[in-house]
Amino acid sequence: MKPLDPRLLRRARPARVFLAGSVLIGVATGLLVIVQSVLLARGITDVVLRDAGIGTVAWLLAAVVAARAGLVWLQEVVAQRAAAAVKSTLRRQVLEHALKLGPAWLGGERSSRLTTLLTKGLDDLDPYFARYLPQLVLAATVPAGVVGWMATGDLIAAGTVLVTLPLIPVFMALVGWATQAHSRRRQRALDVLAHHFADVVAGMPTLKLFGRAKGQAAAVERVTDEHRVASMSSLRLAFLSSLVLELLASISVALVAVGVGLRLVEGQLGLETALLVLILAPEAYLPLRQVGAQFHASADGVAASEEVLRVLDTPLPTTGERTDVPDLRRVPLYLHDLTVRYPDRDAAAVDGFDLELWPGEVVALTGPSGVGKSTVLAAILGFVVPERGVVVAGGSAADEFVPELWRKQFGWVPQRPGLRAGTIAANVRLSRPDATDEQVRRALDEAGAGELALDTAVGEQGQLLSGGQGRRVALARALLTEAPVLLLDEPTAGLDADTEAAVVAGLRATGRTVLLVAHRPALIEAADRVVQVGTEHVGPERQRAELVTS
Repeated sequence: MKPLDPRLLRRARPARVFLAGSVLIGVATGLLVIVQSVLLARGITDVVLRDAGIGTVAWLLAAVVAARAGLVWLQEVVAQRAAAAVKSTLRRQVLEHALKLGPAWLGGERSSRLTTLLTKGLDDLDPYFARYLPQLVLAATVPAGVVGWMATGDLIAAGTVLVTLPLIPVFMALVGWATQAHSRRRQRALDVLAHHFADVVAGMPTLKLFGRAKGQAAAVERVTDEHRVASMSSLRLAFLSSLVLELLASISVALVAVGVGLRLVEGQLGLETALLVLILAPEAYLPLRQVGAQFHASADGVAASEEVLRVLDTPLPTTGERTDVPDLRRVPLYLHDLTVRYPDRDAAAVDGFDLELWPGEVVALTGPSGVGKSTVLAAILGFVVPERGVVVAGGSAADEFVPELWRKQFGWVPQRPGLRAGTIAANVRLSRPDATDEQVRRALDEAGAGELALDTAVGEQGQLLSGGQGRRVALARALLTEAPVLLLDEPTAGLDADTEAAVVAGLRATGRTVLLVAHRPALIEAADRVVQVGTEHVGPERQRAELVTS
């Protein structure tokens, strides 16, 4: 675990500004520590040996204390603002990068992990910037100045501090290795808890339907207990490591004090010099001790920043730069020898698949679950990169075009369409914000959802709608676009026969090209052509011949 990852400075400009400001504040703090120690030693000496007043010294000492307090306040303000700016910058960068990586990368566990990272994870950067980094700068500036000034009065004491001072970073490194493992274990436990909880909430209707909702309480309790154990383990390590660092610093200061006391008794040191050394010695160790104490408070933030940087370092898929996207109202779409393989699977999701999709045609993709029908749609949209094969339109490969312009040719309804809190009209308008109420109503009618009022509340993830209603709202959202091609994944799942017939009629009435994943007989019968996915490699010519002979 690096104290300060250079990648964080490169990614977040506020971190660089904050670090520069912290260095200036650290240098000023070091100078004030030395001045305060000199004034204290002189004031005590004047009172004890010279029986003089300390009026001027007292005023100067008060000014130094006030200046140090002002620097502490300034450091806190700068740190809090820097932490807020860095968190905002990293959140924006991670969200933009995740969107560019696409739904295939976000699938499965990553969505809940990303949510946890962007909320609780990045909030842990507050103690990292507000406590740990400032103390790290002080640890790099104050001890050097203190030891140098001590050397002008007592070389032996300065040498003692110089020999014992490196012991604290050594023990800190040993503690840091153990802390790193505990922080990562805690982060993993939090990820598992978030993912499991999100799955339980999303599947609660199904669990209640089959009487399994209460059974999940034990699983949630077990995962929560794992997170509790990991958190308590980190706290226990923090307390023990602070004890070790405090004990080491106390013994080191005691060694300096014993040596100074013996030389003072023997007359080898003056009282003012001895007092100066005794006052400065703890100040040399204090910043390093505080770094060790603040390290544990910032460990979760460091682990979160490492996860953020890992996401940002994930390479983006290669994208094209051409803007002359062909109009799919006039040219067909070809899939040739399409082969897609996911990293976590041995077998190919789609292997050697061919397809011709002509303008105005309705084509149904059929086959058993898990044979790659949804993957075909993802490959057309560019969400997955084929291992072999190509998607072609107008004589050019789809990956030659700018992804945003290419995807404007398609209206897409995934297998699990997403809805956000708001009204039905607001959710339909996500695909076309400038659409009028009349256009939204027409899209709902075409999707077989004419009975739904535009101001009906949807709820988070469509909780206030039935599964069939939510799917029809998503279909209306795709129909509201001016995209010439509709890619629909089980668009009538959860609908009754009459509503399904209305949806099919609405799709037919649009006159658009439709490629749909279908299992239900009504959808398959309504298609102009049916293409099997997951069978042996069949080319377009043979597909057409088989359909004609059948």
